[in-house]
Amino acid sequence: MQETVITSANKAYALLKADADKILKLIQVQMDNLTMPQCPLYEEVLDTHMFGLSKSIDFAVRMDLIEEQDGKALLDNLEKQLNFIHEKSQQK
Repeated sequence: MQETVITSANKAYALLKADADKILKLIQVQMDNLTMPQCPLYEEVLDTHMFGLSKSIDFAVRMDLIEEQDGKALLDNLEKQLNFIHEKSQQK
């Protein structure tokens, strides 16, 4: 039973990490090709996806699939990367 819990926890974290990576890639594509950060479309996509990811992380924490600090670290890391992309686009 313990192995199943560990496997589920690893899978849950991997799925959440993949979702965070997809958000980062989507924003990177928007910044490179489509819109500027001041565009309502950019803000809408970012807000919607970040909200969805945070809710998924909350659910995984409540189900004891991941630790709360791991979920927070995942969001913090994504936010730092997004801020870097935003700052880089401002320099263009």
